Amino acid sequence: MIHGGDLISFKDLYDGKIIDYSSNINPLGYPKVLNKVLEDALKDADKYPDIKYRNLKKSISKYLGCSEEEVVVGNGAVEIIDVFIMMFKRIITFNPCFIEYEKRAKIHNKEVLEFFLDENFNIDINLLYENIKEGDCLILGNPNNPTGKRINEDILKNIVRLIENRNAFLILDEAFYEFCPFFYDSIKLFKESKNVAIIRAATKFFALPGIRLGYAFTNSNTARKYDETVLPWSVNVFADVAGSIIFDNISYLQNTKEYINEQRQYLLKELKNVSCLKVFDTDCNFILIKLLKGNEDDLFCFMIKRGILIRKASSFKGLDKTYIRIAVKDFENNSYLIKCFKEYEEFSL
Repeated sequence: MIHGGDLISFKDLYDGKIIDYSSNINPLGYPKVLNKVLEDALKDADKYPDIKYRNLKKSISKYLGCSEEEVVVGNGAVEIIDVFIMMFKRIITFNPCFIEYEKRAKIHNKEVLEFFLDENFNIDINLLYENIKEGDCLILGNPNNPTGKRINEDILKNIVRLIENRNAFLILDEAFYEFCPFFYDSIKLFKESKNVAIIRAATKFFALPGIRLGYAFTNSNTARKYDETVLPWSVNVFADVAGSIIFDNISYLQNTKEYINEQRQYLLKELKNVSCLKVFDTDCNFILIKLLKGNEDDLFCFMIKRGILIRKASSFKGLDKTYIRIAVKDFENNSYLIKCFKEYEEFSL
């Protein structure tokens, strides 16, 4: 399992609706204001989207607090990552991390320099001082996938300072940014930097993985280079329209943040009482777990028989078959998940 959300591959393993804990989508669903808007957008399906995405970039720039010239858009965050990777000589990653950082780099025949997070899943900045050089592109998840940890603000400032001094570049993948409570705003912190791109997406928080809308902040010169590299019309008319209105939905933003925080704390508390699990604290809407008994295959089979799809985590470099990742969902499903974990605890004794 390289990515979560692949329900079709496992649909024959359970006679009923599978609860997908392998992908990390807002359990409250997409903003319902989109129902009529997307229906109306059908009338424009026979036309090309605005190739410059003017209305979309205007909406995003207002949401991010930057100028329209500092916004780039793409077919999900992964396309933006892919395009940025094309623009640099060498890619640097810290494992475990989102597998597409390395995969896309190798597809584009880029050299990849891989480091590993320490035992507490933190970045050893000394590795960067010793290795990073001009033309490098460092990609960091913030919060990181699959660990769920955001980067300490002071550490991040030091990393950006080093990046600027070495004339390298930093991509911050913040696809889960809105799920984090009391999170510093990296765009405000690094608004004047010419060496940073901060990527976000409508996929996770706004529950629109099928719409495929990613967006990013970077300096205007880099944004121009991006627009020269990316395929034309990479954002479809439905994503264009959706992205022009979803960021103004203040109540949706607040309700989701409050609900996810409540359910995150509930899951962490209850799962930490299951003796066969080591549960790692998280800053977002998914939780990394180490199995103290059994492995990911054992638990996967146990859970799928109960209609739950978990994310095996051994596909992340640096994690073995004793790790899994689960999403934070709604209370009803989370309660059922906890019940199943307690059954697994009894089963594994």
